[in-house]
Amino acid sequence: MMPSKQQGIVLVFALLVLLSLTILGVSSVSSSLMQSKMAQSMESYNIAFDAAEAALGGVIFESEDQQILANDALNDPLTEARQDVALNLVIQDLSCFDTVNWTNRRLTTAGLNTGTQHNGAGSFSITPEVQSWSSSAFISERACLGSSNVIGGSNISCHIFKIRGCGQVSGSAYAVANSLNVSVFAPASSGE
Repeated sequence: MMPSKQQGIVLVFALLVLLSLTILGVSSVSSSLMQSKMAQSMESYNIAFDAAEAALGGVIFESEDQQILANDALNDPLTEARQDVALNLVIQDLSCFDTVNWTNRRLTTAGLNTGTQHNGAGSFSITPEVQSWSSSAFISERACLGSSNVIGGSNISCHIFKIRGCGQVSGSAYAVANSLNVSVFAPASSGE
C-alpha cells in the first residue's frame, strides 16, 4: 500500500496527462476544421475561376459566330464594345461589378448557342449556384505590329480590346476574375 502523499502525486500526474491529451485532441480537431474550411474555400475559388474562364471563352465564341456576324440586327461583344466609349486604362478599371459602362454577356446553364447574344439571366451552374459573366471594353486603335507589318501600307489597323471574365459562387463575398487582351484586324477609322 502506498502512502497517501504518493497517491496524491499520482493523481496530479494523471490529471496533467489527461489535460495534455485533452489539449492535444482539441488542437487536432481545430486544425482539422481549419483545413476543411481552407479546402472548401479553395474549391469555391476553383469553381468561380472555371466560370470566369468560361465567360472569356463565351466572348470569343460569340465574336466568331458566323450567324451573328452575318446578322445586321445583332452585334458580337467586340463590335458592341467598339461602339462604346474607349476604356482609359490610366483612370478606369474593367470591374466585374460595373455592369453599366461596358459590354456585358452572361453564361447560363443553357450553354452557348450560335446566332445568340448571351444576355439572358440565369446561373452558370445550379449545384453549387455559380454566376458567370464577362465585360468587354474597347481600348484603342493603332497600327499593327509584328507579323502584321506585311499590311503596313493598307487601311487595316489593330483594334485592341480588354475582356474580363468573372465568376462567383452564390453567397461568396468575392468574385474571381481573369482578363484577356484581344487584338482584331479591322479597317482603320476614317480619322486615322
